[in-house]
Amino acid sequence: MKKKFASIVAAALLALPMLLHAAPVRIGFINSITGKEAQIGENLTNGATMAIEDLKIKGIQVELIKEDDGGDPKNALAAYEKLVTRDAVMGVVGPYTSGCANVVASRADQYQVPLLVPAAAKEEITMKGYRNVFRLNAPANVYSMVLMDAVKSYKPKTIAFVYAATDFGVSTVKTAQENALKMGLKEVANEKYQQGQPDYRPSLSKVKAANPDLVFLVSYDADAILLMRQAKEIGLSPKAFLGAGAGYTTAQFAQQTEISNLVVSATQWTDDVNWAGAADFGSRYKAKFGKEPSYHAACAYEAIRIMSESASKSKNPAALRTALKAGSWSGIMGPVKFADYSGFTNQNNHPMLVQQIQNGKYETVYPATFSKKKLVYPFKR
Repeated sequence: MKKKFASIVAAALLALPMLLHAAPVRIGFINSITGKEAQIGENLTNGATMAIEDLKIKGIQVELIKEDDGGDPKNALAAYEKLVTRDAVMGVVGPYTSGCANVVASRADQYQVPLLVPAAAKEEITMKGYRNVFRLNAPANVYSMVLMDAVKSYKPKTIAFVYAATDFGVSTVKTAQENALKMGLKEVANEKYQQGQPDYRPSLSKVKAANPDLVFLVSYDADAILLMRQAKEIGLSPKAFLGAGAGYTTAQFAQQTEISNLVVSATQWTDDVNWAGAADFGSRYKAKFGKEPSYHAACAYEAIRIMSESASKSKNPAALRTALKAGSWSGIMGPVKFADYSGFTNQNNHPMLVQQIQNGKYETVYPATFSKKKLVYPFKR
């Protein structure tokens, strides 16, 4: 009888780690499911969905509690506060837009629940010394830096800026102006616009009159398509259109072949880089959702994976923060390490890529380490 009892106890002890491992970890996910950025938000949602499925295969059960901010910073903050107070999540991934992420980041240390930003680029987000704020993607200054490096050898002389009056737009253009100055480019036009306008032709006509070599654009998805359509209508044809990620990297934009061909864009990820699992993620995404993934999907996938794996080994949010700070990962976004450098805190020093739409398909064209195609320059309709 004693031997039988001992066997039962031993079996229970062996099963205990598996039972504990199977307990779901609660993670919050704030995203722009509705609103002006909903198409990009869909990519983020899809990437998160794939991450949860892959984590389950590994034995990590995740209860992902989703909140929609509609692209509104007030909604994003309310969502974060609900997740950490009522839902008692271990950590939060998101939000998407810089405006939303910047506001939520300002409260993360107050609530002591880690926030992992997957794709918002405003530099300030990780420049305030917040202990509980981590960022996976490269910040705004890298967008313009990599784009200008890609065209530097062609020796452009002038540049014009067309950008949304958002945190992402303003911060990205500010760093782009600094990088343009270092490159010796002369700024000949600067057109800031409010999102959702029906007619951008007056601003684009001013840019056309300035005849710049480069047109640097910062737009979300709907605006990106309309801007390029109206640019074609008025005959704006610089030597290169440079899109700072976001709306210039989506499947919807690439599908507009009459206006998107040869547009260049900065991106956090492509499916033809040699990062572990990147190509597989791209092919699985296309099979599952019937379209090409944007970098937003890859960022969300990796952010959910890193947050969930770290949370599954942590007893509380404080331990999770320590794990995120000390850890390092390798996956579809390449090597990831949340470091302190150049005024940033808990920032992944992520290399950005440059892609160009050639014959309706995004092709990586810079840097040479990752590119299989050459940049087509100058731009031709």
